[in-house]
Amino acid sequence: MPYRAPVQDYQFILDHVVGLSRVAATDRFAEATPDMTAAILTEAGRMCDTVLAPLQRAGDLHPARLENGVLRSSPGFAEGYKAIAEGGWVSIAADPEYGGMGLPMALTASVNEMMSAACLSLQLHPLMTQGQIEALEHHASDELKALYLPKLVSGEWAGTMNLTESQAGSDVGALATRAEPNGDGSHAITGQKIYISWGDNDFCENVCHLVLARLPGGAPGTKGISLFLVPKFIPDENGAPGRANDLSVVSLEHKMGLHGSPTCVMQYDGATGWLVGREHDGMRAMFTMMNNARLGVGGQGIGVAEAAFQHALAYAQERRQGRSPIEDGTGTIIDHADIRRMLTVMKAETFAARAIALDCAVAIDMETATEAPEWAARAALLTPIAKAFGTDTGIKVADLGVQVHGGMGYIEETGAAQYLRDVRVTAIYEGTNGIQAMDLVARKLMDDGEAAHALLDEIEARAEAARARLPDLAEPVWQASETLREALDWMLAATDPNQRFAGATPFLAGFARVLGGHYHLAAAMAEDSAGARTHLARFYITRLLPEHQGLLAHATSGADGLYALSPEDLSA
Repeated sequence: MPYRAPVQDYQFILDHVVGLSRVAATDRFAEATPDMTAAILTEAGRMCDTVLAPLQRAGDLHPARLENGVLRSSPGFAEGYKAIAEGGWVSIAADPEYGGMGLPMALTASVNEMMSAACLSLQLHPLMTQGQIEALEHHASDELKALYLPKLVSGEWAGTMNLTESQAGSDVGALATRAEPNGDGSHAITGQKIYISWGDNDFCENVCHLVLARLPGGAPGTKGISLFLVPKFIPDENGAPGRANDLSVVSLEHKMGLHGSPTCVMQYDGATGWLVGREHDGMRAMFTMMNNARLGVGGQGIGVAEAAFQHALAYAQERRQGRSPIEDGTGTIIDHADIRRMLTVMKAETFAARAIALDCAVAIDMETATEAPEWAARAALLTPIAKAFGTDTGIKVADLGVQVHGGMGYIEETGAAQYLRDVRVTAIYEGTNGIQAMDLVARKLMDDGEAAHALLDEIEARAEAARARLPDLAEPVWQASETLREALDWMLAATDPNQRFAGATPFLAGFARVLGGHYHLAAAMAEDSAGARTHLARFYITRLLPEHQGLLAHATSGADGLYALSPEDLSA
């Protein structure tokens, strides 16, 4: 079955669940009217359905390759990227001063998710450029902005992010790449970076690398790191790609999935680069890009979940196996209770993850439009949850999709396995989900839990408002919020960070479970009478939401039990 972008679902969540109308009511985003939003979603959905979706299998079967140092992309990817760039989908949220649309991040998140569902390998390319655009908008000099942003915004040039080195993965402060001043305002960058998504391509005029490196005298660790913009081709006096820079793609990684997306080992041999932001302040500038990317990667997981669900649903409605257990059944496996269970879990989880991500995007938009600290705190709190739960959902749903297909799911020709292979890395890159959870219980609670408690207050207020119409759904959501509040207070009282870290992952999962109930309840309340969204909400709240109790019990069990077994015990 071909992929079809769920445009109506995005529109429903934006209108009735996460309150995009608040964003459109600001001066900054006044153009984001319902008509404009509908037009953007519809047109992007059409492009994803007709142009990108047919490239999904091509990228897997015909991977990107390196020939004599030249990157060759998968068949059709150049044409697919052209459609993305010409449609303006690289730069929905970018500053209009440089050619962007200047629209809310909530629309960028929606369109990115559609593109991820259609062809994740290709979508990763504009996602990296979007992050670079935002980093340059916030931190680059006026000269760098004027030269690079119009080309990146138009899609003529592409952007990448270079953090990781072989000895410096999650510990970025261990990096060894160095930057030496050239005496003319530029720097010579020397070192090797690994895991660089779309480190090169054969359909953009230039590829611009944001590279973390250490200046002479830079302090050890992350405090001594600076950020540099290092183009593949150094722009000439007219701003056009000039001479080749001293950098190269050494090799491409052989990966479990995402075969159409080249993951490069990049070598810099005194390559010319320009400082972005202040000296020794590179991590702050890079985190501007990474936070954008973390929301985007959460959306990648959700997009794959949507595509895997559609794929499994189509198969279940065609595959005949056994006798139907229900009267007036279809005669296909969708009649069977366990198949119906898996499909409903897939749909309910995808909705919850999508709502979390779009709520995070709305918070980012409100922060941008109002500069209010409470919106900044909400966006910061939701970012690790959106990234981790979105990608965990993608993996879970893709895995269930294989199961729905049965034996045929294990056969590559059906395409079901590709979703699982492609999405698996999303829980690892842009900060592993374990790191997201640690960030949630540490940095994101440094406000003494004020932002988290405010969100719980909102959940309980919605549940109270829903009691009259949907008491059987409102009460469990309210009680779950109270259980989460108790776990939050436990985290805040734990003075040893390792006690928090021991339960960080189940705490994030439990938080996401409760948020899912909150958003499903909102969806049910938006219906005039009980319909499909109410039935889906009831499924989630009665069957999936109770999992929060076990997750939060795990979260508040502390670290001691984790160390009761020694390494020798574990290996015995």
